[in-house]
Amino acid sequence: MTGDDIPIGRRVASWRVRRQMTQQMLADRLRRSKSWVDKIERGARTLDRYSVIQEVADVLRVDPEVLLGQPQSTRAGTPDGVDDIRAALARYGIAQAPPQTDELRRQVGHAWLTYQHAHYGQLVRLLPGLLDAAQGARSAELLVQAYRITSSLLVKLGEADLAWLAADRAMSAAHDDPILAATAAISVGQALRASGRDRLALAATLAAANRVTPQRSAGERAVGGTLLLQAALAAACCGEHRRADELTDRAAGVAANLRGYDDQHRTSFAPITVELTRMLVAVARGDADEAVRRHPAIVRREAWRRLPAEYRGAYLVDAARAYLQVGDLRGAARALVDADSVAPAEVRCRPLARTVIADVARAQPAPAGVARLATLVGLTR
Repeated sequence: MTGDDIPIGRRVASWRVRRQMTQQMLADRLRRSKSWVDKIERGARTLDRYSVIQEVADVLRVDPEVLLGQPQSTRAGTPDGVDDIRAALARYGIAQAPPQTDELRRQVGHAWLTYQHAHYGQLVRLLPGLLDAAQGARSAELLVQAYRITSSLLVKLGEADLAWLAADRAMSAAHDDPILAATAAISVGQALRASGRDRLALAATLAAANRVTPQRSAGERAVGGTLLLQAALAAACCGEHRRADELTDRAAGVAANLRGYDDQHRTSFAPITVELTRMLVAVARGDADEAVRRHPAIVRREAWRRLPAEYRGAYLVDAARAYLQVGDLRGAARALVDADSVAPAEVRCRPLARTVIADVARAQPAPAGVARLATLVGLTR
């Protein structure tokens, strides 16, 4: 049986197992019965409505086209090489000739810049070698950073479980260093949220934030502020809306007292990121009207243009989701086109972005620019 001949129910079952879900867990997240999931997987019930296929794909964190058996070549833009990263994470041996610390630091710095510029295809190729080098070196700081970069990229590519593994490795590599553990906790929170484990993400990030004391340096306070923002997003996704607002307000207090720091921990934390988080919290709690009211003021600020391309591109995809929720297809299309201009890989590589593009592209007629994006990423209406 070829890949195209595999029934869609079998693909659903395969991805459910890969995401470590039981039939009951999948049913709960879909708000359907376990019997419905069982019938779909056995082929006793037909899964033929695109809207339902998309709903199942969203829960399984794959493109709808994956469940439909669309050929790999049509999903243009998805970087190959995740299996090479997985293999590097599985190698526990120490390299024969560990690189000099200065050289490894240069490589880690280059990897961070590659990530912040959203050059994900290039980063996929770099990471296996970087992980091998970092695992063979004797620098906990650089090893934690290498794992954090890996985890962040894997979240982008929809590999949340593998991202969590890399984040957990970062936490282990931090040993007893409180600030390294705090930076690793940022990645833990991101990976847990990406896998739908929002309550665990809230517990992990809030505990780590509370351990970062106000007396630390500006850069370390920025780590604490970033953890508070991650906790706020997790709280919003858990339905704890008041707590999400309180955590965001705490982060705003931290940001207001920061005066220029070198961001050695790669957080991008600043008052502008607090404002972005307020918008994302509004989206998470279903208040898209508030989100789209906040958006224009955010992108007009000078501080917005100083954020890394990766940060801006990811935010714009979320802004498109907000516009879609209020039925403003033109606003959603504008945000997607802007995201593609700022960070093309955010739009062309991420499963989440392709799902939003598909939603907007189904309009008749599709808004200007979105039909082109749909063709670029291999989607059809």
